[in-house]
Amino acid sequence: MESQTGTTQTIHIPWNKGKLVGQKHPLKLKDIWAIRIRLQVANNARELALFNLAIDSKLRGCDLVQLKVSDISQGGRIVSRTMVMQQKTHRPVQFEITEQTREALTAWINQAHLRADQYLFPSRLHDSAHLSTRQYARIVEKWVTSIGLDPAPYGTHTMRRTKATLIYRRTKNLRAVQLLLGHLKLESTVRYLGIEVEDALEIAEQTEI
Repeated sequence: MESQTGTTQTIHIPWNKGKLVGQKHPLKLKDIWAIRIRLQVANNARELALFNLAIDSKLRGCDLVQLKVSDISQGGRIVSRTMVMQQKTHRPVQFEITEQTREALTAWINQAHLRADQYLFPSRLHDSAHLSTRQYARIVEKWVTSIGLDPAPYGTHTMRRTKATLIYRRTKNLRAVQLLLGHLKLESTVRYLGIEVEDALEIAEQTEI
């Protein structure tokens, strides 16, 4: 586009133009296992490791795709708990890595011959060192479509919300979920879980430490 000064201006088109945006649905337990089994049957070590770690870590896509092998391993072994710095808040967040996720990660790292200083999920494109958030979004869309779900209400935040939602439903411990998600404000957790503010405040009072 030419301006009056003769300089060229770049028109930025939002990534979400024409797309349905808003709070993304979490996966149900049956959905998690349906996707997991399909990836296991297909012997897709890379995506199985990505799927399991996305569920366990509850990380935003931008943090997940930039994980390095050293972030989740020590001395050549996958750790059961780790901590990473969030890009959005610049605050650390801890998460547990379950046994089945550790097994999936070990299989993927061995298959891909990844070193400790390499990205955990390298990009297959030459111009990117690691999986991009856009590529990750396409993979998530493929997962939900593979089990017959409409991809419109699902996205990368689905993976972040899934385990947090399951934990909240089982425990009603809003403070714990806030810590697990690394939210600065309780209101953010309330919006993420889609619960009523009055209920959230009552629960917070009961679980405050």
